Amino acid sequence: MKVLGINAIYHDPAAALVVDGKIVAAAEEERFSRRKHGKRPVPWSAWELPELSAAWCLAEAGISPEDLDAVAYSFDPALMGTPEESGLFDDGDVMRKMYAEKAPQFLADVLPGLDPAKVRFVKHHVAHAASAGLGAPTADNSVLVLDGRGEAHSHLAGRYVDGRLEILAGQALPHSIGLLYEDLTDHLGFLRSSDEFKVMAMASYGKPRFLGELSERIVATEDGGFRTPKIDFSEYAPRLTKGDDWTSDHADLAASVQQRVEEVLLDLARWLHERTGDRTLTLAGGVALNCVANTRIFAETPFEQVWVQPAAGDSGTALGGALHVARDLGERTEPMPGADLGRGWSDEEIEQVLRTAAIEYERPRDVADAVAEVLAGNGIVAWFQGRSEYGPRALGHRSLLAHPGYEANLERMNDVKGREQFRPVAPMVLAERAAEIFSRGPIPSRYMLFVHDVAQEWKERIPTVTHVDGTARIQTVDRADEPLVARMLECFERRTGLPVVVNTSLNTAGRPMVDDPRDALECFGSAPVDLLAIGPFVVRRTRSTLG
Repeated sequence: MKVLGINAIYHDPAAALVVDGKIVAAAEEERFSRRKHGKRPVPWSAWELPELSAAWCLAEAGISPEDLDAVAYSFDPALMGTPEESGLFDDGDVMRKMYAEKAPQFLADVLPGLDPAKVRFVKHHVAHAASAGLGAPTADNSVLVLDGRGEAHSHLAGRYVDGRLEILAGQALPHSIGLLYEDLTDHLGFLRSSDEFKVMAMASYGKPRFLGELSERIVATEDGGFRTPKIDFSEYAPRLTKGDDWTSDHADLAASVQQRVEEVLLDLARWLHERTGDRTLTLAGGVALNCVANTRIFAETPFEQVWVQPAAGDSGTALGGALHVARDLGERTEPMPGADLGRGWSDEEIEQVLRTAAIEYERPRDVADAVAEVLAGNGIVAWFQGRSEYGPRALGHRSLLAHPGYEANLERMNDVKGREQFRPVAPMVLAERAAEIFSRGPIPSRYMLFVHDVAQEWKERIPTVTHVDGTARIQTVDRADEPLVARMLECFERRTGLPVVVNTSLNTAGRPMVDDPRDALECFGSAPVDLLAIGPFVVRRTRSTLG
């Protein structure tokens, strides 16, 4: 059974392929098109078919469009409510609905040989739920989905038993935790449906002094849903535009909304556990990328395990839709093997790119040790290894690496990436060493989707990755899963005594994460990076070249 999943609504177009129940490939279109989130200047034209990523998924499996048994499209236009029901619809929504209705023919146009009749619409939040509930390593689980919006809802609560979803609750629009956070993101001068993580970072610099009033307005309900009235955030802090300086009022507003969102999510998770009694909770939807809230759900609810889909945003619905349809067609699907589901290149292909670029390179005996030597000398390394990650987190395949022991390296890394200085950078750490340094969040933490408290004795040793609130968003590295990354960490510890390395995404501000070797060379050429480790090869830049 061959099922292609497609997300092409609102933002983050993506494609994923499930063959005989196994996840073969998954990738966001932005990695191919180089348009971040698949967005174009006109708001309604954000809709974009992932034709490049879909074609790659099929090529990766060696199949043609006519070989597909089904195509799952992670949005059902027939379920969209009326403007009167949601209070949200505008000309853009009318256009999106028309596009979605015509998606079968559009897909047949870009994938010649595809039978449009094979396209199946999957409810948006069901696709999100399947990405988590069927993608998780635990087969039976509770599932909680929260995002900006689907067809007519912003939330789903349910459970998976033997691969089948039972929906227990859903919140109808216009109430939406995701849209509330998007509004705050926009109010603070950031890009909605894109920069919400910046608000979470800013919240750490503030105090929740507006929490009392917000707690009366943003509430969970007894039926497993919630209420989020439209809020004029100017009541609390002046509106910012891009480039404006933020004040303590803005940080306090971010902290207040962040904490209230956390509290509502805790209520929703507890409500769900009361009805299922499950040990494991799985999470998806854009709100599930809020790693601070995820940690509180793990630490403060009865669920013993919390698993978050690494592509929790809309890109993940391509995978979820494919898994859901495969199950509907009688296939036994397998859990997600890891996030490295994107493109990869052989050593020979990488070397050919280097030769074509007429760039000096070398092949060290051990690339992991060569990288550790540069990092120990406080150099910055661009790390390009294996298949690219599915989702927004760099997990040791497309990363910028640095020494965590110098406080000045936080500003340095943010300068390299061209982003705001209040933004934290994250650590990767050997899984067996994590518990002595980090606590409160789950360990292992493979996908960098929780925050952990940094032990007091380690805060001064790894200041680059210790956020202002004393936490870090860690990625634990298992030798069996990531032997090359593990060896690099071991070599770095042997030189420095630190089993931790700074890990942030290999890109610069406003650009998608690096995906192919040419992207890597372009990023290396435009940023003050000391070494590019690409496959078994390294490209060095001298200090004099850096200025």
